[in-house]
Formats: sequence, C-alpha cells, structure tokens
Amino acid sequence: MISGIKHWLTRSFILALMFSLFSLPAHAHKPSDSYLSLRADQNGIHGQWDIALRDLDFAIGLDEDGNGELTWDEVRNKHADIAAYALARLKITAGDKSCPLTVRQQLIDQHSDGAYTVLMFDSTCNAEKIKVQYQLFFDLDTQHKGLLRLVNHKDATITAIFSPEQASQEFVVAEVNQWQQFSDYIFHGIWHIWIGFDHILFLLSLLLPAVLVFNGGKWQAASSFKAAAIDVLKIVTAFTVAHSITLSLAALNVLALPSRLIESAIAASVILAALNNLFPLFQGRRWIVAFAFGLIHGFGFASVLADLGLPQSALMLALLGFNLGVEIGQLIIVAGFLPLAYLLRRHWLYQRAILQVGSGLIILIALVWFIERAFNMLLIS
Repeated sequence: MISGIKHWLTRSFILALMFSLFSLPAHAHKPSDSYLSLRADQNGIHGQWDIALRDLDFAIGLDEDGNGELTWDEVRNKHADIAAYALARLKITAGDKSCPLTVRQQLIDQHSDGAYTVLMFDSTCNAEKIKVQYQLFFDLDTQHKGLLRLVNHKDATITAIFSPEQASQEFVVAEVNQWQQFSDYIFHGIWHIWIGFDHILFLLSLLLPAVLVFNGGKWQAASSFKAAAIDVLKIVTAFTVAHSITLSLAALNVLALPSRLIESAIAASVILAALNNLFPLFQGRRWIVAFAFGLIHGFGFASVLADLGLPQSALMLALLGFNLGVEIGQLIIVAGFLPLAYLLRRHWLYQRAILQVGSGLIILIALVWFIERAFNMLLIS
C-alpha cells in the first residue's frame, strides 16, 4: 500500500515538474505588464501609463513595413490609435461620475525588458475615493497584469495589481498610511518571485539535490530530513542575504549595472546551478553558489522596484516590504517542494528523471534566455 502511494507520488511529482518546465516561456522576456501611475491633487488626476510596444504591436499592429523592428516614425504614426486603444480600456470614476481622460503627450521610454510607450493624460476629477477599471490586453493575454501606483497630494502611495480576476478596484485617496504601503509591497514581492521564472529555476536548481548526497561518483539519498532541511536553510539564507544587499544598494541608487548585463548574468546563474547537478563541484557548498549569484539576482529584483516606483515618503518601509515578500514567496516554494522531494529521494526516478533530466531541461531553457539576453536576439517568438 505504502509502496503504491510512493510510486503514484513519484509519477505525479515527475509529471508536475516536467509540465511546469515545459510550460515556462522559452523566451527571455518577462510576462506582459503595464505600469499605470496616477497622481491625485486639488487640480484633478494626472496619469502616466507605460505600455510595452511589443504588446501594442501584437494588439493593433505598429510595424508598418513588417520587418520585425519598430522605428520612432512607425510608433509616432500610431499615436492616435495607441491612445484610443488604451484609454478605451481604462475607466476612472469618482462616486457616480465618470472621469474623462485627455491625452497630454506620448513619449518612449526603456524598461528592463524593452521599449515602452509613455501615455500622459489628465482628468479634472477631484475626489477622495476613486474606482479604477482596467481591461488592457485581458482579451488577448489572460496573464497580463496592470501595476498601479497611486500617489495622493501628501505624496503617500498606494499600489495595486490588476488582473482579469481583479479588473476593478476602489481606492480611498486621502487615507493612505505607511503600513498600507508596507503590506502592498509585501504582496508585490511575493507576486514577483512567483512570476520570476528565472529566479524560480535558479532556486529549483539548488533545491533538487538538497535531499541527496554525492558519494562515490553517484547521488544517494540523504540520511535524514534534518540534514536536508539544514542544507536548504543555508542555501535560502545565503541567497536572501546576497540579494538583499544588492537590491538595497540598487534601489537606493548607490550602485547600478546595465540591465542587459544583469539579465544575462541571471540566465547564466541558472545554467551553472543546474550544471552543478550533473557535474557536482559544489556539493555541500551550494550556499556559496547561492550567495554569489544572489548578488546578481538582487539587481534583477531592483529593476522591478524601479518600474513600480518606490514611494519617497516611505522608502525604507516599502523596500523592506518588497524584500520580505520575496522571502515569503521563496519559503512557500520551499515548503511545498522539500517534504515531497524528501519522501521520493530514494526512488531511482527522482535521482535520474527528476534531478538529471530536470536539470538538463532547465539548462536548455536558461541557455535560450542567455543567448537572447546577451546578444539581443529572439530565438523563439
């Protein structure tokens, strides 16, 4: 009976891992997001909406000559279409009154994952409570998210994430406190680690051999759950300390590295961590790998904060909240993975199919990411 349950769990674990790896996006770009910033003051609501040009090109077609590259003239010729398309999918109401949105300007800006159009708009609505209804790209991509940053006249900030399940949300503009901002950024940190596929694969590469020991040229089952848990604790702690250092330095503008270098190095870290599972060099010292590459991953987390915009009125609290959210997201992944992996560690399918084949698949996915990021080319559309 117990043997049958273990066999079923093993097959289910393998299928779940393989499905999750094959379902990861093979391209280098992060999931589709837009960044909506609203500032409410006595004169009304002033907005800035950053929308990825690649998403707009897919939705309404910006590439006029079809050569796969967007020029400034092509984007400028579509300004009216971009504004009409976007604003038709954003509605702001104050009480029962709809707030008309008037386009002020359109610009281009570079985010960590490419070029974005910057749509500037205004509304004369003035209210302490507003409702925002967001529908951009939901009919084309159910994974798309709208990241809102709402600032009131006291420079207090509210953040929120719009999804198909939460497309309409209400906000009390006048009643923003620092603890609300703290909890908002905890949520953003959790959300980012769950959609950060490269961060997840790096963590998974380090976790896969945690329930095993390399002895006599082959992997063997760890002797106890305590030993495996201590190994995981060292890895997670080292990764946490490292990325907290660089996340803080980058978010506070003390240290900065080029986005292309950071994203390429993150992909390389996934490759090397998975290679270590096939050719163990750091068995027992994988926490060193976690710390070294955690420094690079911290810069990646900082790029997300830069896109969100840290509230200056509660800078350190928001930074702490985001970092705490990242740790919570990691611990949830570890808590779900470790007990099941420990239960299956003696099975040859775990030691071969899950560890070795899974690590091989991770290397292939991360290699595509690295080539695309390092050489600025698209291998898989």
